[in-house]
Amino acid sequence: MEFPEDFNQLELLNTHGHLIPRGASSLWTGSRDEEEEVEEEEGDHSDEWYIEKEETLKDKPKVLILWAAENNRLSTVHRLLTADPLLVHCCDEDGYTPLHRAAYSGHVAVVSALIGAGSKVNPRTIDGWTPLHSACRWSRVTVASFLLQHGAELNAQTNGGLTPLHLAASNTTPFSTDSPHTLELLLSQRHLNPGLRSGSGETASEVARRTGPHHVLFEMVQDCVNVVPFS
Repeated sequence: MEFPEDFNQLELLNTHGHLIPRGASSLWTGSRDEEEEVEEEEGDHSDEWYIEKEETLKDKPKVLILWAAENNRLSTVHRLLTADPLLVHCCDEDGYTPLHRAAYSGHVAVVSALIGAGSKVNPRTIDGWTPLHSACRWSRVTVASFLLQHGAELNAQTNGGLTPLHLAASNTTPFSTDSPHTLELLLSQRHLNPGLRSGSGETASEVARRTGPHHVLFEMVQDCVNVVPFS
């Protein structure tokens, strides 16, 4: 999602808080134990809580499938799609489909079910994000790999020119242990174009060098200077 430099972060949380996956890592520099405590509290819901939540949304199938995809409620997703297969293509006000929601939350079984039910692999939000962008932004390497195996556009650019590689390169939080693995996955792809520039003129490598500890991984795609040319 693209935002101007002077956007109000508190306002953003109020209006787009549903786009932040439960348990997502923050930039807070507290201890690992403290971070794990926060994540446990955020994800600590009983089966009864989920059942009650589904009950409140039962008359809003579009809202329910978006919520179910984000919260890994696979049986609910199956049930809704059996009743109305077209729900697989629904989206929220920002253009996020069930596949986007499952992707940024890291639920590969739900991602698989949605694609199996006919979801497009590369739907776009109003800002031009694909599910692969979402997976890479939140370092969901297993989901990213699955999407690539099913035809995700590796070099897709958002309205602001960001590729999945830009987003993986900018994910620098110390608690996101899958961040380097997501970069490695993308950098190992044969058809990757690492030279694409964002709307601000940066390549993913430049973003990584400016923002994080994993820029050395980009050596994987640098031209080798010691190759002996064919005669």
